[in-house]
This record gives sequence, structure tokens and C-alpha cells, in this order.
Amino acid sequence: MLIQYITSTNKRKIRPIIIGALALIAFISGGCKKYLEQVPDSTWTDLSTPAKVSKLLGTAYPQASYITMCEAMSDNVGDKGVGEYYRPNQDAYSFNDIQWVEEDSPEAYWKACYAAIAAANQALQACAKAADPAAYVHQRGEALLARAYAHFMLVNIFAKTYDAATAANDQGIPYVTEPETVVMKQYERKTVAYVYDMVEKDMLAGLTLISDDAYSVPRYHFNRSAAFAFATRFYLFKKDYDKVVAYADNTFANNDVSTNMRQWNTLYSSMSPAQLFDIYANANEKANLLIVEAPSLWGRNVGRLRYDLDYAHESQILGRNVTGGSWVYPVYYYGSQDYFVPKLTEYFVKNSVNATIGQPYVMTPLFTTEEVLFNRAEANVYLNNTSAVLKDLNLFASKRIRNYNASQHNISLSGMQAFYGISDAKNACIRTILDFKRAEYVQEGLRWFDLQRYKMPVVHNTREGKTLELKAEDNRRMFQIPASSVTSGIPLNPR
Repeated sequence: MLIQYITSTNKRKIRPIIIGALALIAFISGGCKKYLEQVPDSTWTDLSTPAKVSKLLGTAYPQASYITMCEAMSDNVGDKGVGEYYRPNQDAYSFNDIQWVEEDSPEAYWKACYAAIAAANQALQACAKAADPAAYVHQRGEALLARAYAHFMLVNIFAKTYDAATAANDQGIPYVTEPETVVMKQYERKTVAYVYDMVEKDMLAGLTLISDDAYSVPRYHFNRSAAFAFATRFYLFKKDYDKVVAYADNTFANNDVSTNMRQWNTLYSSMSPAQLFDIYANANEKANLLIVEAPSLWGRNVGRLRYDLDYAHESQILGRNVTGGSWVYPVYYYGSQDYFVPKLTEYFVKNSVNATIGQPYVMTPLFTTEEVLFNRAEANVYLNNTSAVLKDLNLFASKRIRNYNASQHNISLSGMQAFYGISDAKNACIRTILDFKRAEYVQEGLRWFDLQRYKMPVVHNTREGKTLELKAEDNRRMFQIPASSVTSGIPLNPR
């Protein structure tokens, strides 16, 4: 028997060798193999048709993962005392600059983002120089959105979080709008405010141009729903709450969020781990609005790392919640402290058909339906639309609580206040939203961005008895820019 129930909270044990087999099954059946084996060349010079530009744009998304480093920096993990040692995980947990330059590192993510930006800029140049620019309108829209997204992620990982009071003075990252034509070109970091202005400009221009009809598999590109989801994230980070709600309400036809969500407590609840691995980051899952492949060891490391989801944090994140019910997320474990939820698995791509070496990838959803719902709910908190907040939170609960009963598990303002022991209505709503997001995206790295936005301190304890604290204004909250970038005139983050 492969699965063994160990508690009433649905934790299950799978031997490591079984996980490898399940991952292989998911790889074969998941529909990702063909896509991953494409090796687009971003140095192409023949961009003479819209189809060729579209193919180039397949490389205009950051092919690197932030999950390992962001998850380890967050309050989702603890020191298990045992487990795999991996520098992006180990250094991030210690709040030290990561001494690693391969996959899952800040340097890898930085380079991947600027490689994506270079591809977008090359595509934009091809669109502008085409004999019939009107034929390239959809490609231009995707390129603008891709360029905006990569810069947005860079500024939120390598610079201070947007704060209207300080953004005009806080150092940002270089915003690159032209293909490089010289070796060792010099760049300026500009400011966070400047980067946000440029992201907004590109994003809004791109939104008017894209069309889902331009793609055979829209979820591998900036389709309309993904673009609107991006807008909700951008304006939430910028605290422009009216726009968050407006874009959220237009993300799906007829504002149909419900049928585009993951069906965790119905369809997913009867699935095996192999099936969950297969569907979670699959283009056929309607909740996945934009998916990208990234070289990463996260698929094989998740749950196994020394600084990872342990029993204390699993109980805190996936334990009691404001509904009074229990989360339906299935928690598995390799050993006594190796907890994980079957989501993102490894897809190993050989260097050639007969090769024995290759590159591990993880397919990662960059935007999902659930984020749109959370972003809208959070924005409505600050717009004093409490009824709208409750509507979205109850919709989310209806898909995530085991044996959900609308009357029994109803979320009310008074219920949230009582659960958290606070009288402030806005605070109670925000606490609920952030806790729901934490549960939904555990082991996906997104918790880090909420900790940044709300400047919440993070405390890590070690088995050696040390307490490590990352306070609100600590410069280490900005991941360090690669030292190699200094030669391009880009100053490092202060330490």
C-alpha cells in the first residue's frame, strides 16, 4: 500500500522512490513534454512573420524560479535539523546573501528576467520594423506585457517594496527598453517610482493589444485573463484599489470567478498524488492563467530541505481557520518532518534523445484565478466594501473547506474579529485574507511578497539555539544584485 494515513488531518506518507515514479507518470501524462523540449533561440534574426515573432516571445518570460529563495526567507519554514542542504535554501533562511549562481538563485533569476526582457525588446523592434506593423499588433501587446512583468518582478525582489512616500528616492532596477547593441553597456538603477511608472505604461499599452486568438495554447502566453490578473497584482502593490477591483471584475467573462477556480474539495479531493502533480500546473487547469517553465530543483527538493515546512509551521498554516472547518489540502510526508502538498513536480529534459544528463524543470503558474479573488478582496477591504470582501472569502472557502456547508462554515465580520481576538474590522479582514493566501500558496514562494508589502518582521529559529530576525527596514529584505552587474554600472544593494 503506497499511502498511509497517519492522522485525522489528512497527512499521508509516501516513500521517496514512489514520489520519483509519480513524478515520472505526471511528466508523461501532463502534456508539458513537447513544450519543454522546444529550445527557442532568442538571438534569431529571421523575424519576418508574426508567427516567428510569437515563437521568439516564448522566451520572453523569466525562465528561472524564485520559489526556493523566497519560501526560505518567509515565515512558512523552520529548521528541521535534518534534510537536504542547498545553498539557496540555507542562505536565505539565515538571511544571508545567497552564495549560489545556478538555478533557484537571485543571480539566476536576475539573468533570466533580463534575458526575457531582451527577447521582448527584440520582438518589439521586429514589430516596429515590419512592412505591415498592423499584422503584428498582438505580438506587440504580448511583448509589452512580458517586458512589464519581468521588470515588475525584478523591482519587487531586488529593491524596496513600493511605498508612495519613498518610491521616488528608493533605488529601483534598470528598465531596459531597447535591444543591446554593444558589449558592457552601462545602465542606471533609476528609482522604484520610475520602474513602476514604466511597468504601468507598458502594461496598459499591452492590455489593449492582446488577443487569446493569437495563441494555440494561451496559458503559455499573456492571454487576456492573465494580463488582467497582472494588472490586479500591480495595482494592489501600488495601493490603487479602485483599479484592482475594476480589473478583477473583467478578468473573466461575466465575472465568473467560481468556475475558473481549482476545485480542491470536489475534483481534487479524490485525486492521487500523481494526478495532483499532473493537473496543478497543467495548461488544462482553468485556474492557471499564465504558466512558465523554469530550470529548478524545487520539484525534487520540496519537503526534503533542512529549512522547510515542518510540523509546527504545517499546523500553523494548514490548521485552524476562521471558518471553523478544516482545509482540504492534502499534506504528505517523506519522513517525520518532510511535509509537502503535491503541486509542482520536476520535469527532467534530457540534453538529447540518448543523453543521460539534462536539466530539471518545474512548470510554475505565474498567475491564477485565486490570486485575482484575493487581490479584489484585499482591495475591497480598503474601499470599505465589506460585503464584497465576505462574498469573495466565502466563495474561496466553498472550494477549500472539507465537507463544506454554507451555513456551518459561513465567514462573517464578527466571526473574523472573534477568531483573531481583535475589534478592528479592516485588520480582521486583512488577517483572514493573508492567512487564506498563505494556505493556498504554501511552498510556492508567494508568501514572501505579502510579508514585504506589509513590512512584517520574520523570525527564524535554528536548532543551534539562535534567533534570527529580519525587521521591517532591514536591507537584507532586498535580495542582492549579482556582483557581475557592477561592471554595467549597477550598484549593489546596501548591507
